[in-house]
Amino acid sequence: MNSALNLNNVSLEYPDGSSTLMALDAVNLNVRKGEFLSLVGPSGSGKSSLLAVAATLVAPTAGLVIIDGQDVSALSAAERTALRRDKVGIIFQQPNLLPSLTAVEQLLIRGHLRGKPVRTEREKAAELLNVVGLSGAAHKRPHQLSGGQRQRVNIARALMGSPTVLLVDEPTAALDHERSGSIVRLLRQVTNDFQTATVMVTHDTEFLPLTDAVATMRDGRVSRALVPSAQPN
Repeated sequence: MNSALNLNNVSLEYPDGSSTLMALDAVNLNVRKGEFLSLVGPSGSGKSSLLAVAATLVAPTAGLVIIDGQDVSALSAAERTALRRDKVGIIFQQPNLLPSLTAVEQLLIRGHLRGKPVRTEREKAAELLNVVGLSGAAHKRPHQLSGGQRQRVNIARALMGSPTVLLVDEPTAALDHERSGSIVRLLRQVTNDFQTATVMVTHDTEFLPLTDAVATMRDGRVSRALVPSAQPN
């Protein structure tokens, strides 16, 4: 099936006073390489918890998380960190770029953390900035970039590790309509070009037709999946 991300009967409970809160309730989700999945649902439905578990940032109470064929539950903390570094790209709502670094340096930091040679990583960083449309802004710092450009740096940085899985949390929340559309279209492009299994949490339903499928969450459960029927202009 060429699956890159599998959540098998995953549950996640948090202490809530004298009781527990079920953040994820027996969730099953499968995302293939090259598939772009939107995750929608009301606030508090479990979307952020699902991303955290899929990113291996939080261990589920029950169930299996399998990334690129590897059972995460069988790994040590250090091995999970290595897997996350090498297999998972995370794009947060806010880019959180380091203010003193240029766009290309933001990417090189990711390569440095992976122990890669600076020369090859510099070439890769330049290529990725070109992919996201920022080849002319490689030496600009965050304050010199627009909100949309900062998010593009964020996307390029997430791709530095050649991830199998790309997890995206509300990438258009701080952007206007035009920039939002360009960012979702860019995510569509990189999903195709890099064959990532991409999961995007969003409230921006206008752009759902750019994705391959929609999973709806409510009360910790993935209730249904829809396939959009048309691509917007």
